[in-house]
Amino acid sequence: MSNCSSAALACVPATFSSLSLFGGQIVEVSTNLVTNYTSFVSGMFRYTQPDVLLENATFCNVTVTYTHPGESDNINVETWLPTKKNWNGRLQSVGGSGSIAGRFSLAYGNMEGALADGYATSSTDAGLVQGESSTAGWALLSPGNVNWDYVQNFASRSLGDMAVISKGVIESFYGTKPAYTYWNGCSTGGRQGHMLAQRYPDAYDGIAAGSPAINWGSFIAATAWPQQFMDMMGIYPPGCEIDALTAAAITACDALDGIVDGIVSDADACLASFDPFSLVGTVVTCNNGSTQISTAAAAVVNATWHGPETRFGKKIWYGFTPGTDITGSAPYSDGTPGVASTICHSGGGPCSGAEEQSVTEWFTLLVAKDPNFPWGNVSHAVYDRLVHASINEYQSVLWTSDPDLTEFREAGGKMVTFHGLADTIVPPKGTEDYYMKVSALFPDVQDFYRYFEVPGMGHCAFGKSGQPSSLFSQLRAWVENGTAPVQTPIQVLGLDGMPTPRILCAFPKVARLDEACKSGTSANCWICVDRS
Repeated sequence: MSNCSSAALACVPATFSSLSLFGGQIVEVSTNLVTNYTSFVSGMFRYTQPDVLLENATFCNVTVTYTHPGESDNINVETWLPTKKNWNGRLQSVGGSGSIAGRFSLAYGNMEGALADGYATSSTDAGLVQGESSTAGWALLSPGNVNWDYVQNFASRSLGDMAVISKGVIESFYGTKPAYTYWNGCSTGGRQGHMLAQRYPDAYDGIAAGSPAINWGSFIAATAWPQQFMDMMGIYPPGCEIDALTAAAITACDALDGIVDGIVSDADACLASFDPFSLVGTVVTCNNGSTQISTAAAAVVNATWHGPETRFGKKIWYGFTPGTDITGSAPYSDGTPGVASTICHSGGGPCSGAEEQSVTEWFTLLVAKDPNFPWGNVSHAVYDRLVHASINEYQSVLWTSDPDLTEFREAGGKMVTFHGLADTIVPPKGTEDYYMKVSALFPDVQDFYRYFEVPGMGHCAFGKSGQPSSLFSQLRAWVENGTAPVQTPIQVLGLDGMPTPRILCAFPKVARLDEACKSGTSANCWICVDRS
């Protein structure tokens, strides 16, 4: 019997009739045999893995629909199973983005890549509207009443469920459990990876968790802060002034790592040494004309870099690092508005703010619990109250910031995290903060958890630095033969626009140019040194 025929015989609902989930009830199992499936998968959607071609693939698509009795949820876990001949004996589950738990375009691209590499692969929608980035369809049961079941499913519960279900699907199909299990995700997928390590420590052997959206409401407070700051000033500087200050910071701080390459690698030193107010009055090009950098523009940039604070001057969270594209106008950005974007009209007149949908929905739906709440021009006191309420109500549910990874360590789990220092959505200092808290609890932290900072990279991708596309294979080597990643290769766009090889070093080490090298055009020119 051919490999394809064998898969066809097994790819039927009856194969999976013995599936069970403690606390859950299987509602339906649907199957679909997919043949001759071809797709080119960009590494951009795989985060820690390179481009790959999935060619003429045959796989069994199994979707398990289940509910938690007593609740009104309906959750789908989708698992793709390659033919037994093409299966590498492993599972790679993939994460979501923003307010999407999974089962959407980016997740499917990631699953295609996993399939091309021989993995069985899975994703969950957490019972939310499939592929819908807005929370409007599920956040509230009614004005004033949060849908806590759905929040819990999105935050954590569906992740543990998916691990159990996808492993059960694999065993039913192949007659054996996966030898190793892995998680791969970025942003929300990175937060999900951390949640798995914290609450489901034996779900996966290895976790790759990029740009993690941990400390959820705190980083949203930082994302909202530039617009809030401009609202309080009543002034919205044109983006060209803000971009000029960003460019000036890069020029001033570029050489702090020993090489001039258009990238700020030492963000802390840059924040301490560069004063945006020193450029007030400088003439810059703006909309084919010229203008002077205003005090308001310098104030917005300074506030964005230093992060939100209460009306009494207490720091709430970290800001975005100097050199980050905070208007969304850099040529290598992803095209979405930046945290400090403003809208300037062609007919002249004052500019206006540009509120971000996810920020607005967080504060209106999940914090104020009122779709009609007038977010967008609130006082500093109201902003403080909303931020405090979000921390008070959601920290234990959604923050994903528990540093006690005792059970994950004891289960033998390994986790690698990376974060772009030019992240435009989640301030990278939050990830460093978490890693330092784990380190304080575990002197042996590098035996099970390693963190890599990526100078010049934006949120999961984009920017002047490429992604750490070898990190997943290094994670697998760490899990399966104990070889821990000390450094990982990347490509950086040089001043000439050409890709140049570099390395990233496991925190707290940093990459520095070897003095014996002159050009820095080889990865061998870079060495890992102590941060100090």
